Amino acid sequence: MEDLPHVAEPLFQLEDVSKRLISKAGETVILAQLSFTIPRGSFFAISGPSGSGKSTLLNLLTGIDRPSSGRILFEGKTLNTLSENKLAAWRGRHVGIVFQFFQLLPTLTAEENILLALELGGSLPHRRWRQRASECLQQVGMVDYARRLPSQLSGGQQQRVAIARALANDPPVLVADEPTGNLDSRTALEIFTLFEQLNATGKTIIYVTHDRDLAARASDRIELLDGHLVHQHSALKVPVKEHQA
Repeated sequence: MEDLPHVAEPLFQLEDVSKRLISKAGETVILAQLSFTIPRGSFFAISGPSGSGKSTLLNLLTGIDRPSSGRILFEGKTLNTLSENKLAAWRGRHVGIVFQFFQLLPTLTAEENILLALELGGSLPHRRWRQRASECLQQVGMVDYARRLPSQLSGGQQQRVAIARALANDPPVLVADEPTGNLDSRTALEIFTLFEQLNATGKTIIYVTHDRDLAARASDRIELLDGHLVHQHSALKVPVKEHQA
């Protein structure tokens, strides 16, 4: 008997998600009726040119912003109807965020930046914080730099510390907004390889990029143009509303 192909389990599901901004000048559509699925354990790329809505979509996925219409589901449960407090609690448990410009607190050492994330996350008792911070720095190859301030680190080293901070509370999902956009090509490749290694441990990685080569390395990907989904490659077959130019 022929084996059936493995079908990945959905983690995020978006159903006709739109984001609109209302101003005195009228209505601006940022995202238009997006429907797609992000499989659990995938290495998922969101690509497209500047102004296509990539960062807005990332904010919706992380619960930082809410859609104007449509539904966003995580493990089958609707996110965008949760209260702000419940949404923040969900984000703290399930999502680690990595920013393009690192966003490390400049007066705190690498270790202290991670300790702060542990304090805010509340996932571990205080007695385990330093051990966990050391584990996270070890995971990204930065344990020898624990006592250094961000100003004493290179861009690539700061991004590694930022990734360690995102790992602090052991979230199943890492979300990265142009994580290599502020780095030279060699360092960018090193950081991207680190994300691939983290994905191999079972974490779902969702990253925004305008680099087609980096997007092509994803297991699953979508491409946005002017807020519309114009291309999708996915391990799961889901309905896609494609924009007709």
